[in-house]
Amino acid sequence: MYKIVKKEVLNPTVTRMEIDAPLVAKKAQPGQFIILRVDAEGERIPLTVADYDREKGTVTIIFQIVGATTEKLNHLEEGECLQDFVGPLGTPSHTDGLHKVAVIGGGVGCAIAYPIAKKLHQQGAEVHSVVGFRNTDLVILQEEFEAVSDKLVIMTDDGSSGRKGLVTDALKELIESGEQYDEVIAIGPLVMMKFVAALTKGYGIKTVVSMNPIMIDGTGMCGGCRLTVGGETKFACVDGPDFDGHLVDFDEAIERSSMYRDFEKQAREETCNLFAKEVQ
Repeated sequence: MYKIVKKEVLNPTVTRMEIDAPLVAKKAQPGQFIILRVDAEGERIPLTVADYDREKGTVTIIFQIVGATTEKLNHLEEGECLQDFVGPLGTPSHTDGLHKVAVIGGGVGCAIAYPIAKKLHQQGAEVHSVVGFRNTDLVILQEEFEAVSDKLVIMTDDGSSGRKGLVTDALKELIESGEQYDEVIAIGPLVMMKFVAALTKGYGIKTVVSMNPIMIDGTGMCGGCRLTVGGETKFACVDGPDFDGHLVDFDEAIERSSMYRDFEKQAREETCNLFAKEVQ
């Protein structure tokens, strides 16, 4: 069993938890993920390692409440335990040899972008972070990004925090102002990553994206997380989750990601109703 050491609500739909998992914390690297089960009857869901503390033996996860399992997870409190917490899985993000990088995060994808920006900063790279949200109420990890970024630009759809516009607007301005990046790392909604990759392709800037398709076993056996990259089939759980953004078939990935949306919505509604009855 894996105890929840700390729980923090970051915004109305996003929660951060620090989990006591010393063996995972010992090996975890930015870009990797874990698979957890809330209880013995629960489904397996992948969540990115948002941070880790090797001395304390803890791993931090940040999740958005979108389905039945994240709803159940969010109802757990400090001191309670998770059934399973397996990892680290996936290939760590490549950061060696990078001197100047633009890290682009969108929404809850910032939870994945932050540890990569942090590691780049620790390695002495110049980090320019551009993070985007729908509005100021959904902004997360601002202080954390400020601490590891040489330049931070916050974008919101409505202009209620930072600047009004899209992350691609800010990235284009930075590039055209003369900033020269070894690499752009983009993590967030598929549509956002698609347009970041389309933008950087025109400038010839290497771009890495973190893909999070439907995943079941996390070992490459089920094939649920398959993607088409450069015309070849890849599996996000073992070949990724990082891929060359200029080679990913985003249209296929977007279509597959929406296949079970109605089922997820129904499952979450049923779970919410169950918790409501328990409270009564």
